[in-house]
Amino acid sequence: MEPVDLELVEAATEVAATRCHGDNHTVAAAARTRDGRIVTGVNVYHFTGGPCAELVTIGAAVTEGARELTTMVAVGDRDRGVVPPCGRCRQAMLDLHPELTVIVPTAQGLRAVPVAELLPHTYVWADHQLD
Repeated sequence: MEPVDLELVEAATEVAATRCHGDNHTVAAAARTRDGRIVTGVNVYHFTGGPCAELVTIGAAVTEGARELTTMVAVGDRDRGVVPPCGRCRQAMLDLHPELTVIVPTAQGLRAVPVAELLPHTYVWADHQLD
């Protein structure tokens, strides 16, 4: 088990408290880049669907020149605390950042786990591409 990056949790909590207002933006995410920076994002809810905070954060990281993420966490607005990623985000995180660690809530408190542990026996997109 990896240590929990509390600075990352605090960053996501701050964004959730200050940037998530109303029904369109209800979750914030923060990711640690390989070089130590923190990148954040919020979800974009729309009745046609929309990206979760984790996916927005992955895009923001690339925009800022960070292609490798080491750790990610999502936090709900209105003091909901850390929330686990949905299945779509788990799959995207595994495909794009297979070495990523994700901070999730457990009965024993926050825990940092490899993204692959969140998707046992998963389909790995890269394993099924033709050369």
